[in-house]
Amino acid sequence: MVSMPYRTLSSVALATVLTATAFLAGCSSDKNNSTNTPAPSAAASSAPSAAPSKEKVDGGEIITAYLGDPQGFIRFWATTTTSSEVIELTSSYLYKLNEKQELIPDLAVGQPTFSADKMEMTMKLRTDAKWSDGKPVTADDVVFTYSIPINDDYKGPRKGTFTELSKVVKVDDSTVKFVWKKPFAGYIDTVIYNILPAHVLKDVPIKDLDKSDYYKKPSVTSGPYKLDEWKTGEYLRFSRNESYYNGKPAIDKVTAKIVPNANAMMAQLQTGEINVIGVPADQLGAIEPFAKTSGKIKLNKGIKSSSYLFVAWNLTNPLFQDKKVRQALTMAIDRKGIVDNVAEGLGVVVNSQTAPSYWTYTDNVPKFDFNVEKAKTMLAEAGWKDTNNDGLIDKNGKNFEFELQVNQGNTVREKAVTVIQQQLQKVGIKATPRIVESSAFSKNFTGKQFEAIYYAWSISGDPNPKGIWHSSEIEIGLNTVSYKNPEVDKLIDEDLQTFDTAKRKELLNKIDALIAEDQPYTFMYSPTTVMAYPAKLEGFNPNRDSLKEIEKWYFTK
Repeated sequence: MVSMPYRTLSSVALATVLTATAFLAGCSSDKNNSTNTPAPSAAASSAPSAAPSKEKVDGGEIITAYLGDPQGFIRFWATTTTSSEVIELTSSYLYKLNEKQELIPDLAVGQPTFSADKMEMTMKLRTDAKWSDGKPVTADDVVFTYSIPINDDYKGPRKGTFTELSKVVKVDDSTVKFVWKKPFAGYIDTVIYNILPAHVLKDVPIKDLDKSDYYKKPSVTSGPYKLDEWKTGEYLRFSRNESYYNGKPAIDKVTAKIVPNANAMMAQLQTGEINVIGVPADQLGAIEPFAKTSGKIKLNKGIKSSSYLFVAWNLTNPLFQDKKVRQALTMAIDRKGIVDNVAEGLGVVVNSQTAPSYWTYTDNVPKFDFNVEKAKTMLAEAGWKDTNNDGLIDKNGKNFEFELQVNQGNTVREKAVTVIQQQLQKVGIKATPRIVESSAFSKNFTGKQFEAIYYAWSISGDPNPKGIWHSSEIEIGLNTVSYKNPEVDKLIDEDLQTFDTAKRKELLNKIDALIAEDQPYTFMYSPTTVMAYPAKLEGFNPNRDSLKEIEKWYFTK
């Protein structure tokens, strides 16, 4: 799997994973203004693929791979899907999200309840959860955890998620109350962070938590697995938590190898050195026959994602500050051709910042379809012309040329960037690809160290896009292209105070249209995922990718 960014709220992850993971959700309406406003919920996820006639085995090992190391084990700072996956292995949350982006209670019991004015949100906690050192998980841990992002010393990328949270208070050992500054419809994204052990971390300054030993090697955990060893650049090894409150997992061990090349991952899949992995589009032609003839693996195809790939234009760079230029850049790129010929058809072109799987999706937005001649005309209208006949357009003595970064090892993306380079050359633009090691690549994106960059968002939780697109997120948030549109800011803020689903969809569709018009990204496509699993593995949810819900998996004889 290769990893991605998060969007804000807790809901976005930078996708560096070979195949994109799904994240995004709806929000409940408040039509009757009742005291209790339920979050989106579901009794259970889709039925697993288990066959009743097969005998369940206790034990076994899952071996997966990432292109690069995770960042760490505290989600307030970790922003890649690799990080979120290993955090989920080892942690508990108030709630998790299923593939429909509905809230599923984890440490919480039932759904949150709201006061009549929506200013207070109360949650009951289960009483059987324990840390791996035997101490109970209580309201004190929840209050400690949520004191972090609302503290002035917290400077991490999730700050915007918690802007409206005033405080979290302990009602009793098994009850907590969130107190809001004003009604906040985006509460969904605040309740899906990993809970931290107060008794271990209470004396660590908040400003130092992301540099702490715990961030890299959590000594006390409460999830289905425990981290045994992390050898940077080589592997992470986990063993099951025998006293996990949701039941001891059947799978005994999980190993995540660091393999910085997708081709090498696929070779190891065929030799058995890896047994669970996303299959890149350009490798499916080789892996599918192997699955059929070897009988060692099975493929789960067509998993829908709520992620999308994009080319981000750094708007602090004068090259990209003219909206007409950005629109022309999109028109110069054959996005449908890239889906068909590079991604092997495993995806659908998107035109704005919401993936098609999401309940707020609309395609009624400005579109800038592939049209080389019109792109040339628009660039000329913006003052970009080839004045010296050297094949490159120029303006005020400066050629239109820039560096386009892509993460190392993701061959589908590397190929796409090469195609983009060739297509932009046809309109007189020189884009120079730069392949960057995965960890450095993520740092370049979040640190705004790029001119243009090819990346992906994996979105989950609430659909409000504050973390990526609100101007308040430019300084320390995930608005790394420095996008500013006062009308988008206004609509984002309004949506976060709207509890009616229909009204929210209307507001969010307007946001999509404005962002599509501005083209701060060239929105590429939303991929579908293919996962490879061992032939004798059962219990996985066919609608989910990566290691999601691994605690339900088991081998059969």
